[in-house]
Amino acid sequence: MTPVSLGASALKVTPICLGTMTFGEQVNEATAHHILDRAVERGINFLDAAEMYSVPARAETCGSTETIIGNWFAKRPGAREKLVVATKVAGPARGMPWLRPDVSRAGIIEACEGSLRRLQTDVIDLYQIHWPARNLPAFGALYFDPAKDKPVPSVLEQLEAMADLVKAGKIKAVGLSNESPYGVHEFVRLAEQHGLPTVATVQNPYCLINRSYENGLDETCHRLSVSLLAYSPLGFGLLSGKYDETGLVGNAGRMAIYDSMRKQRWGRPEALETARRYNALAREHGLTPTQLALAFCYTNWRVASTIIGVTTVAQLDECLDAWGTTPSKDLLAAVDAIRWTSRDPAQ
Repeated sequence: MTPVSLGASALKVTPICLGTMTFGEQVNEATAHHILDRAVERGINFLDAAEMYSVPARAETCGSTETIIGNWFAKRPGAREKLVVATKVAGPARGMPWLRPDVSRAGIIEACEGSLRRLQTDVIDLYQIHWPARNLPAFGALYFDPAKDKPVPSVLEQLEAMADLVKAGKIKAVGLSNESPYGVHEFVRLAEQHGLPTVATVQNPYCLINRSYENGLDETCHRLSVSLLAYSPLGFGLLSGKYDETGLVGNAGRMAIYDSMRKQRWGRPEALETARRYNALAREHGLTPTQLALAFCYTNWRVASTIIGVTTVAQLDECLDAWGTTPSKDLLAAVDAIRWTSRDPAQ
């Protein structure tokens, strides 16, 4: 895999990133360390975490993912210097009262200090705002409602906090997550206007059952040189085929184990129905559902790096082995035909 640049930053990463939000909930520390070892052995140099992980979010496990990674670094001298490490400051608490209430300048700096301690590192390569401070539709909400606006820390205040952290040598680059075209434009505009660190990346969902990134945000990011980190390429497991027969219950996957997951966008009946159509299409073309879903991201010009989340070494190998799969033009046309009728059911 040839490393790719993230936006206008100096960061160069593999086009596959190991997502770690399962570490500390579905994955214990020993298994997580085996997965990290295997990822590095297979050439991955990019890790993504967040202060609120693991998921599903609980007060008892908040920060556990970063702690597990930090313990792995402590046991692997020299490993940290070979990796690009990304993590995130949580946005305003969404039903998580154990998190700080906002993304103020002081809150961002406080959160970064906590992540640095847990990760046992002196610097975070890519520091991302997990979700916006302002009101916008996200995590399954479809419509913007200005009546829900309320005072929040400004984009400029958040950028100034990031600038403080860059100046202090605690972070190298700035990223966003779960953002809209307006949000990306505003962060870039104000960074340019005030001479502050610009945005290198946006981490948003992107997969066969949620291609909402293509509804304007792709042009925004392309023209502003902001790189997409695609998360949930397997649609929270729906595009792996594991739920095709059983549905969302009676299975070992996270959508079956955690009721809270089934209540989110990925748990909509139409999301599973559409995923089954894509999975059947993959099999018709001699691919596994996982191969098609990942190849859709791996070969897409919009995606800089695809974030894969796994619970076993075997799953990691399956995701990495899908690299090099190239969907035919006919297959991609069939994919678009399904989207034309089903749209983005997990948006």
